[in-house]
Amino acid sequence: MDIVVSSEQEILQEGEAVLIKHLGPSKAARFLSAWRQGGADYLKIREKLFEGETVDSLYDKIVEFEKANEDEV
Repeated sequence: MDIVVSSEQEILQEGEAVLIKHLGPSKAARFLSAWRQGGADYLKIREKLFEGETVDSLYDKIVEFEKANEDEV
């Protein structure tokens, strides 16, 4: 199994594209502006988002997501 590691810039660009697609340009810009202010506690957010998850369980979810969205890429 080969593992491809994307650069931080590539990940940020992909995330921004997803936000724009799903929120529209205006809401995406507002979200990014608020997010970049850094007012949130990343560790608390991370704990809430990934509670009960392991690297293996997240990997399985990623694989399922990619398989389900192969046509969109």
